[in-house]
This record gives sequence, C-alpha cells and structure tokens, in this order.
Amino acid sequence: MLATPVLLLLALGIVGFVLRYQRRLLRQQEQLRQVRDASQQQALEAALLAQEEERRRIAADLHDGVGTTLAIAKLHLSTLGQPSLTEEATALLDQAIGEVRRISRNLLPAALQKFGLPFALDALARTVPADGPTHVIIEQRGQPRRLDPKRELIVFRVVQELLGNGLRHAHAETIEVSIDFGPDYLSLQYRDNGVGFDPAAGDLPPAPGARPGLGLTNLRSRVAVLHGTLRHESAPGAGSKVWISFPIPYLPVDQKPALTTSV
Repeated sequence: MLATPVLLLLALGIVGFVLRYQRRLLRQQEQLRQVRDASQQQALEAALLAQEEERRRIAADLHDGVGTTLAIAKLHLSTLGQPSLTEEATALLDQAIGEVRRISRNLLPAALQKFGLPFALDALARTVPADGPTHVIIEQRGQPRRLDPKRELIVFRVVQELLGNGLRHAHAETIEVSIDFGPDYLSLQYRDNGVGFDPAAGDLPPAPGARPGLGLTNLRSRVAVLHGTLRHESAPGAGSKVWISFPIPYLPVDQKPALTTSV
C-alpha cells in the first residue's frame, strides 16, 4: 500500500524534472537563436560598412586622382595654342571629366550627406535623362522627414539599386518608385512595365540574353539591416513589382542629424 504513493510521487518528480529540463532547453535554444541572429545582423552591418568604405575610397580616388589628372591634361592642351589640333582631344577630356564626376557622385552621394534623404531622392530622379528610353518617376508621399544618417544611406542605396537594376535590365517604358513617409514606418514600392523575370529561377544562372532578378540578394541584405520586409512579384513579359517596408524612428523636426561617413 505504501509503494503506490511513493511510486506516484516519484513519477510526478520525474515528470516535473522533464518539464523543467524542456523549459530550460527551450530557453537555451532561444538564447542561441538570438545570439545567432545578432551575429548575422552584425555581419550584415559590417559587410555594408566595408562596402560603403570602399565606395568612398574609390570616389575619392576618382575625384582627387583621375579627375585632377584629366584636368591637368586639359590644361596642358590649352597651352599648346593650337585649337584646331586640340579641339577634339579637349572635348573628349571634358566628357571624361564629366563622367568621372558623375561616377564619383553616385558612389558618394554628397546631396544625401548635406541635405538628407528627401532632397537626395529628388536629385536621384533628376540624374535620369528626361529624353531617355525609360521614363522614371520617383514620388514622395506623406511628410518627408529626416532619419539618422545610417538609415538614410541604407534607404537611399535601396532606391538607387532598385532604379539602377530596373534601368539596366527591365527594358521598360516606365519605372515608378513611390516612397511613403508613414507615422512610424517608411515604405517603398517599385513598379515597371518591362520584360519581367521568373522569381523561381532567381538562384539559377541566367540564360544568355535573359534578365536576372532585381538584385534581390543585395536588396534583402540592406532591408534586413533595418529589420524591414521585402516582397516582390514578377513574371516574364509582365513587368516587376517590389514592396519594401521599414520600421523607422524619425528624427524630431527641430533636430538635424550629425554629419557622418559611417553606414
């Protein structure tokens, strides 16, 4: 008779031990997942930081090195006093200097650092020729506001990458990018009426002449750094759409972000 209660208590003790062990195991697994996620987040941020530092180095080399050398070469031509012989070379140098400046500005968006994201997006739209084969519209909705420099740079790069990939690959008549400054979020919508692509084939090498995806790997990495979400929709011949949303803490209206060169 005494054995039954003892066995029952022993069984309850074993069950309690197993439950406590399972809870402790779940807590440890959750802690490991958080550590792993934090490590991945840090790795993403470090990769983007290295990428931006490389962009800055190349931009500085182009502007201070190549641009200066071209300007000096043009100056030497002007001292020859033979316009009929140097006119064509001078025109080519002017074209090269302009191209170096354009590439340098794209690598290091000075308008973003000086005037912020809304101004830089307008400036980005104006860099696309109005008489080109693709009509580009960048629309800002809501109340455009400032973000801290890190977030502004990442959002700008996302828009720049969407636009650049669309111009290179979509063969579209129209590309539209809408930026919605919500109360506590910032969302982007990209849409083109181009050739589209098969999202299911995104991990396969593109066939000759086929359009690859919208640089989705790079986009996802940048979006992940800001804990955002990305959704895309496309099909061959049906154009492409991309929706991106970020939870964004805006700066107070009377606060200006400190100038920085970090991501």
